[in-house]
Amino acid sequence: MAGLVLNSFADSRPPPPNNGLTGTGRLNGRSERLLGNFMRDSPETRPVIATKLAAYPWRLLPGQWVAAARASSKRLGLERVPVIQLHWSTAKYAPIQERLMWDGLCSIYKEGLAEAVGVSNYGAEQLARIHDYLDARGVPLASAQVQYSLLSRGGAQESVRREAEERGIALIAYSPLALGMLSGKYGVEDGEAAASLPQGPRALLFKQILPGAADLLQELRQIAQARGKTVPQVALNWCICQGTIPIPGATSLAQFQDSLGALGWRLTREECGRLEEASDAVPRAMLQNIFQTA
Repeated sequence: MAGLVLNSFADSRPPPPNNGLTGTGRLNGRSERLLGNFMRDSPETRPVIATKLAAYPWRLLPGQWVAAARASSKRLGLERVPVIQLHWSTAKYAPIQERLMWDGLCSIYKEGLAEAVGVSNYGAEQLARIHDYLDARGVPLASAQVQYSLLSRGGAQESVRREAEERGIALIAYSPLALGMLSGKYGVEDGEAAASLPQGPRALLFKQILPGAADLLQELRQIAQARGKTVPQVALNWCICQGTIPIPGATSLAQFQDSLGALGWRLTREECGRLEEASDAVPRAMLQNIFQTA
């Protein structure tokens, strides 16, 4: 997958913050529309697009899921979307809707609206169930998107990774830099670093996790310096070495270009081992998505 640029969007996702656009919190597919406009203005750019359809309570029948997929493809300006995924599972709170969503995903694939279909925030057990359900209906499950990083690799996440690997499902790792905690930009060792922490709930999370992640960040810096790479590039490459496709967020061209530096090389087993040992010693890891199933 080296060199592949994959853009993850959703029909329920607003544009990124601080970009001068209105619509934050409006469930109107604005991010898909913006990307569609960009690709029309830049026809030479053809990234691989993965979008997600929200599990709204009014989306039940296959026809409603097909209509949602058509709307997404129209906003993106594509006849067929490369990957369409369920944004989350309803197994925890609406198990009846869960099976209906699976039927909707089958219909989307059979209508030719997506080249491939996948899921997001599914645990290992539910991932196995939907894989078998779709497989029995001639629909391959291509991808599973979960939170995965050096600060999010506990038992549940490793189980998903192994399940995906065994079944030939591509694992897409979102938040591979743990909301920026693995970027090397933040710390709580001194007042200046603490003052630079993000505002709001993220600041509290950073203060809870970062002090215990000091040794992990030090390992990342040492490996980055030895290899002539940046800390984010090393953290992303570790994800790649685990067989995942990391999709870091970028709020600037510089961040996007830096992320590309994670491609085309591999950490050694010894380097991965050092990072994993330091990761295991972090007392508090990232909180998992509340929608992730078992």
